[in-house]
Amino acid sequence: MALKIAVLSSTRATDMEGIIDVIKKGGLNAEIKILISNKKDSYALERGRNNGIECLFIDPIGLSREEYDEKIIKGLEKRNIDLILLIGYMKILSKKFIENYKFKIMNIHPSLLPAFAGGMDKNVHKSVLDYGCKITGCTLHFVDESVDGGPIIIQKVCEVEDTDNEDTLKGKIQKLEVQAFIEAIKLFSENKIKVEGRKVKILK
Repeated sequence: MALKIAVLSSTRATDMEGIIDVIKKGGLNAEIKILISNKKDSYALERGRNNGIECLFIDPIGLSREEYDEKIIKGLEKRNIDLILLIGYMKILSKKFIENYKFKIMNIHPSLLPAFAGGMDKNVHKSVLDYGCKITGCTLHFVDESVDGGPIIIQKVCEVEDTDNEDTLKGKIQKLEVQAFIEAIKLFSENKIKVEGRKVKILK
């Protein structure tokens, strides 16, 4: 049975396109059942519709974090979601949400955590360049109640070249992010991920 995935995004959900391509080619036994956004004008919604994915905008105005997440949880339960991917999702999840889906929520961060945690998008790449880092990359991790601090599943690395700028780094790292997502989804679907405290073990 195909793994049922939900994507939460506030931005463009660029990584989702690469995941969809692999699913269509039969590289993953998975299906993106729904995309949920807290931004009515996010390109993620259009990207989802263009790929035949059910899309849902939930307006956060006037709702507490808990009330908002309760609406999402109901939508996920209705569709029997197995795995949740945060792709450019700009809201902090409530404790209840995280507890409901413990070790079933994955987030991608465009740096080698714990370095440059808490930053977003090009701000992270700027920090990497300003600091003079020689390598950078991305980190795919499970979500816990900390910010960018959950158990690390996969990290991908690339060199920082003298000619790199924020845009070129972003391009390099987005390719790595898609690779990380695909590997992690496959491992999750095969029950090959085991969490022991802060450590994630990949079963053979």
